[in-house]
Amino acid sequence: MKKIESCLIVPILFLLLVAAPFVQIANATPGEATYERLTNAAGKTDSVLLENLNLEARKIEWGNASESEFVGNLRIVKKAGEGSSQPGSSVYLVRKLTGELLILSVPENIDQMDSTSPYFNLDSAFESKTKFKLKTMVGALAGETYTFAQLVAKPEQLLLDRLFKICIILMLFFVMVGMGMTLTTADFALVFSKPRGIIIGQILVFGLMPLLAMLLGRVTGFYDQYPFIFVGLILITTTPGGVTSNLMTYYGKGDLALSISMTSFSTVLSLVFTPLLLSFYCANMPEVTIPVKVVVQTILILVIIPLMVGMLFRWKWPAAAKKATPFFSALGIIALLVLIIAGILSNLNIFVDTARYGVVFYSTIFILTMLGMLLGIVFSKLFGIDNYQTRAISIETGLRNSALAMTMALLIQDSMGDFFSSMFVTAGIFGLVMYLAGVISIFLYKYILPVDIKSDTSLGQKT
Repeated sequence: MKKIESCLIVPILFLLLVAAPFVQIANATPGEATYERLTNAAGKTDSVLLENLNLEARKIEWGNASESEFVGNLRIVKKAGEGSSQPGSSVYLVRKLTGELLILSVPENIDQMDSTSPYFNLDSAFESKTKFKLKTMVGALAGETYTFAQLVAKPEQLLLDRLFKICIILMLFFVMVGMGMTLTTADFALVFSKPRGIIIGQILVFGLMPLLAMLLGRVTGFYDQYPFIFVGLILITTTPGGVTSNLMTYYGKGDLALSISMTSFSTVLSLVFTPLLLSFYCANMPEVTIPVKVVVQTILILVIIPLMVGMLFRWKWPAAAKKATPFFSALGIIALLVLIIAGILSNLNIFVDTARYGVVFYSTIFILTMLGMLLGIVFSKLFGIDNYQTRAISIETGLRNSALAMTMALLIQDSMGDFFSSMFVTAGIFGLVMYLAGVISIFLYKYILPVDIKSDTSLGQKT
C-alpha cells in the first residue's frame, strides 16, 4: 500500500503545481459587475437602487434612441423578503450573449398589459434564450453608468432552447425510472451482506469527493475569482452515481451488484447530502446563496419519485421490466451524451471567455475525476476490500449523475445569480470528461487491480 500511496502523491503534487500558474485573473465584465450590484441590493431590506432604476428608466425620452435586435436572456432581480411583490421591487434585465446587461424600462401597470403590448406576459420569457428588438440609451444613476432599454416588439423565445430544457428534465425523469426498474429490495439488502463496500463507498462519494473539489477549487483560484465554477465543482461531487457508473463498472469487470447498490443508496442519500454539502462548502461565499428548497424539490421530483416508480413497475411486472432495462440503459447513455453536446453547442459563445474556461478549468475537472477514482482505490485497499469490489467503488467515487447536476444547475442558476451559467458548463464538461476518465481507468485496472473474471453478466442483472 505504501508503494501505491507514494506513486499517487508525486503526480498529484505535480499536477497541482503545474495547474496553479495557469490561473488567469480577469476582471468581471461590466454586465457581470452590474448584475452583482443589483443582486446585492435585492438581498438587502432597503433595496432603494431597484426602485430608483425603475423610476429613471421611465423618465427616458425614447424618440432619438438607437434601435437594435439580438438574441439574449431575460433576467429578473427581485427584492428579497417582504415587499417582493410591490411595484418597483423588481428590475427586469436583458442580457446579451456577449455579457452586456441592459436595464429594461417596464411600465408600472405591466400586469395589466393586453396582448398587443410588447410587455404582455413578459415573465414567460424568463430563463429562455430570446430574440429581442428594442431601443437603447445610456444613462447614469448614483455615479454608475447603465444602459437602459425599451421593448419595440414582443420578445420571441427560441423554440430549440425551450425544448432543450424540457427534454433534459424529461430525460432525467425517465432515466431514473429505468434505473428503478433494475432495482429490487435485494440491492438495498446488500448493505447487510456486504456492508464494508457500501459504507466505504458512501464515505468516499459524499465525504472525500466534495472535500477534494473544495481543495482543488481553492488551489486553482476558482473560489475567489469565479465562485460559480467553484459551486459547480461542489455540485458535481455531491450528486449520486448514475447509469454511467454502472455501465463502466460492467465493462471494467467490477462488482456490478455493488455498483448498482451504491448508486441506489447514494441516490436516496442525496436528498439530504446534496443540499447539506452545497450549503456547507459554499457557506462563506457572499456571492452565493444555495436555494436548498429548490435543490431538495428537484431531487425528490426528478430522482426519488421516478426511482420509486421504476421499482414499483419492476415489482408488479418483473418480466416487462427485464425486457425494458436494456432500452433504458441505452437511453441513459445516449441521451446524456446528446444533451451534453447540445448544451455545449447552444452555449458556444461563452467558451470565448478563455480566462474563465481555459486550461485550468478543463484540467481541474479531469484531475478531480481521475484523482477521485485513484483515491477510491487507495482507501478501498486500506480497508482490505478485494480488487473486484474496489473497481466498482473506484468508478462510483469518480463518476456521477451529471444529468442531475446539469438539470439542477439550470433550475437554480438564475435564483443564485449565476450570470454566465458556470455551474451548467462545469456539469456538462464533467459529463464528457468522466467518460474519458472511465475508459482510462478501465485500461489501468488490468494492471493495478487484476481480477479473476467472474461469470458473464449483463447490465441490470446481478452476479
